[in-house]
Amino acid sequence: RVMDRMRDAFSNFPSVETKFSRPSLFTSRTPVEVEVSGYNLQTLKELSGEVMTRLATVDGLTDLKTSAEGGNPEVQIRFNRQRVAQLGTTISSIGQIIRNQVQGEVATELTRGDRKIDIRVRASEEHRTDVDDLRRLIISPASAPTPIPLAVVADLDVAMGPAEIRRIDQERVAIISANLEGRDLSDAVVDIERELELIVRAPDYSITVGGQNEERERSFKSMQMAIALAVFLVYLVMASQFESLVHPFVIMFSIPFGLVGVVLMLIVTGQTVSVVVLIGLIMLAGIVVNNAIVLIDYINMLRREQGVPKFEAIEQACGVRLRPILMTTSTTILGLLPMALGIFNLRPIVTFADKTFAPNLPDILHVGLMGLLNLVFPMGQGAEIRAPMAITVIGGLGFSTLVTLILIPTIYSLSDRKP
Repeated sequence: RVMDRMRDAFSNFPSVETKFSRPSLFTSRTPVEVEVSGYNLQTLKELSGEVMTRLATVDGLTDLKTSAEGGNPEVQIRFNRQRVAQLGTTISSIGQIIRNQVQGEVATELTRGDRKIDIRVRASEEHRTDVDDLRRLIISPASAPTPIPLAVVADLDVAMGPAEIRRIDQERVAIISANLEGRDLSDAVVDIERELELIVRAPDYSITVGGQNEERERSFKSMQMAIALAVFLVYLVMASQFESLVHPFVIMFSIPFGLVGVVLMLIVTGQTVSVVVLIGLIMLAGIVVNNAIVLIDYINMLRREQGVPKFEAIEQACGVRLRPILMTTSTTILGLLPMALGIFNLRPIVTFADKTFAPNLPDILHVGLMGLLNLVFPMGQGAEIRAPMAITVIGGLGFSTLVTLILIPTIYSLSDRKP
């Protein structure tokens, strides 16, 4: 695969940093993100290193990276608070003095035409070259009888500082990210959580799994509410049209049996439950009842307008409405079929047809044929993302059609007590 070959190629360059990502729907986060939260940066770095070691043993995880790695050398100043108090000043005041001497303070601005240039006042270069210069920096207040250098109230060391300090909910975190190859996110998260449970950590440090898994759980909760609301609204519309609470309830039996078809189709095609599949379920809640509405409405019309007995009306309606039900189902399934084929790699078929027909057909016919093949066999970017939605609707609609023709008339005959 292209990404694997690129990883192998860049692995020969130790100074090159690479980042691989895949297009994802509704999110820009990495598939797997483990958040290690706590206060001490050194402890966070150690825990994130252990998490990376554990994640390296999980199948399917690639491109492991941590935000705690790397860093730059920095001068760390550790104050003796007792000496600072005896001096009659505060750490914030000393910090302000150090910042003004090293970084400088904008005293005024110089205007030249339409430009304004800051005039920064700070210590000369020879007084802030190295750590020893900082130790000799005078930090005593103006009221002090003698000048006191920084070394009297603080210890200065040169150490490697963090490359960045991330915070989530005002708490320091180290984030370990990884891409996912060859397996679904749900199974990978189960293995990751099993490995994280083996890590020993202090009570005030927590390790959680975030990334796309966190957004997926949040989306699933909102989608469940949307599906329930869609089913309820469909029932209300049908109850107002049929002026009955029983007949819409009979029609609603198409929905749970449509879910059986969805599950079977997802298993056959090897797809997992995702946000796109749940969007397909919301669509299915409105589509799957159409066939049952056509059938039940015709049964009621025969009984109401022509006085046909119940069982005879059911038999007659099934025969008359069979063709319209099959036609509407077929047109919907065939219309969604090109989208559903996006999960398969059909490029070799189109390439073979292009090479075969290009020398033998006129240019106009060749262009038209290739346009038709590209329409039937989608190969555009993101086709594999939209395919689960079409697969969901096709599986649920196809299975519910069988239920409409067999089970719905039976339930109708049992629920309606009128002869």
